[in-house]
Amino acid sequence: MPLRIPLGKLVVVAILVLLAAVAATEVWQMAVALLAATGMAGWAARDLFVPVRLAADGAGVTVVAGLARRIRLPWSQVERVRVDARRRSRLLEVDTGETLHLFSRYDLDEDLDEVAARLESLRTAAG
Repeated sequence: MPLRIPLGKLVVVAILVLLAAVAATEVWQMAVALLAATGMAGWAARDLFVPVRLAADGAGVTVVAGLARRIRLPWSQVERVRVDARRRSRLLEVDTGETLHLFSRYDLDEDLDEVAARLESLRTAAG
């Protein structure tokens, strides 16, 4: 993940805290701004502490679920790997039939088509 993404989120946190301290005239306004800052700080922390969202080898893929939980998926569980370009933003899909793991360009910091091709070649080689 590019470092500019979590740093940008931390800038938003600083702006929200500043707004809470300076512009909030009511307690609820301050609470809302601080709640938003807390959520954004958690999102930035995930980006900083768990920068690798997807890893693959000959045995399968490892995906990050939630804040820091990793799920190991053997290739036999992966039904499909593809890039979904129907949405406004393109997403890499790792489909197990039961769960769908989605990754953006920002999650992987690589071209999604190239990642999908490498994953497919690993999956094919695994049999």
